[in-house]
Amino acid sequence: MASVPLLTALHDGPDRPDALRVDGRACSYEELLGAAGAVARRVSGRDAFAVEAGATLETVAAVVGGLLAGVPVVPLAPDAGPDERAHVLRDSGAEVVAVDFAERADFSPAADGARSDRVDGARADGARAGRADGGRADGAGEPGGGGKRPALVLYTSGTTGPPKGVMISREAIAADLDALARAWQWTADDTLVHGLPLFHVHGLVLGVLGALRVGSRLVHTGRPTPAAYAAAGGSLYFGVPTVWHRVVRDGEAARALSGARLLVSGSAPLPVPVFTGLAELTGHEPVERYGMTESLITVSARADGPRRPGAVGTALPGITTRIAESADGIGELQLTGPTLFDGYLGRPEATAASYTEDGWFRTGDIAAIDPDGSHRIVGRASTDLIKSGGYRIGAGEVENALLAHPAVREAAVVGAPHADLGQEIVAYVVADGVSATELTDFVATRLSVHKRPRRVAFLGELPRNAMGKPQKRLLPPI
Repeated sequence: MASVPLLTALHDGPDRPDALRVDGRACSYEELLGAAGAVARRVSGRDAFAVEAGATLETVAAVVGGLLAGVPVVPLAPDAGPDERAHVLRDSGAEVVAVDFAERADFSPAADGARSDRVDGARADGARAGRADGGRADGAGEPGGGGKRPALVLYTSGTTGPPKGVMISREAIAADLDALARAWQWTADDTLVHGLPLFHVHGLVLGVLGALRVGSRLVHTGRPTPAAYAAAGGSLYFGVPTVWHRVVRDGEAARALSGARLLVSGSAPLPVPVFTGLAELTGHEPVERYGMTESLITVSARADGPRRPGAVGTALPGITTRIAESADGIGELQLTGPTLFDGYLGRPEATAASYTEDGWFRTGDIAAIDPDGSHRIVGRASTDLIKSGGYRIGAGEVENALLAHPAVREAAVVGAPHADLGQEIVAYVVADGVSATELTDFVATRLSVHKRPRRVAFLGELPRNAMGKPQKRLLPPI
């Protein structure tokens, strides 16, 4: 079975000397293909290979080279600790391949028999990705289902144990990027700007492979600073809430984005004050979207549709969502569609457990779907659905209420065991010049009284991961 062509613009689109610019270094498609061809020749025939996924042209060449050769790529976070790094390499069976962007080679599958992005790149011919023996919950035992090799193996953050390798096929990537291109009216006329890590879906799949599929120029700023975003002159910007929060705090940088076409936020809920701040300073209401490593992006607001703070839009074409049974309309978000992963590497039991008996993927996120189909994500089932005094309370709603107070810069809300209530609401905030009582009373004036925090702790900063998501498991006990 022939593979789905993925990097269509890279092969067929018009070239330009600065088609890609990563941390100040530019290259054309021709130069990228030459460097990627050299990588493809080196890795051809391997089961998988790993790459140090810094914000460099070398990272882009490595991923493209893996796609050309049909060899799964395992991106490594440059700041991964020794234990995490050892686990990923051991679990995937991959070795790190160093990349020299100055090295050039043509890579023709006809010449050496390797699979490429253009010919049978998704078929394994019986080979496996590293130690993979997992598959979809539908019983497919080979990685990718039906014997296909994954394009990427991305490791999850491991909040409930060691990181798991998520196997993502080129078919899933192509389906997702095409759906997003339609939703965001993303074309080759755009210049995409972002400074996100290249070892996650947001920065790598959307932010690099998306540009190479659509044909838009890509400017990766190295670090996602407000000044770098303001200077890039893009039409389409990707950022996480932390980035957009910093942009809003830098009014000059924010106003410089007024000439953009679309600002997109994802990877974590965008606080309502940041949404409104962007709208006021840039003239653009940001587009929010929702996804996971295992599902890619499944829900998004549209470029030509309504955008509401606290909502992440409607399901993308081909995606069907539902809320698990709940009397109050809030429950676990479950979904089906062509963007889903092909299993956890070497973990068939974990793969099976991530699906319902009738084949829907369990996101583990708590959500509500409004009558118009718009989705609101309340939080993670494990940490963000608080059951207090018989009420079900979404942590995100309380966090947004706290962030509406002018003295509060950051907020994270969790449920803590309580003998009478079952759980009590505990708020961790980064704030100046305000007391716990004032914040509790402030929330009670904006939300139902039972949603007010019972305890408030003040921190210098919230623990966050590389994508800017608060890590609630690392919050200190109070």
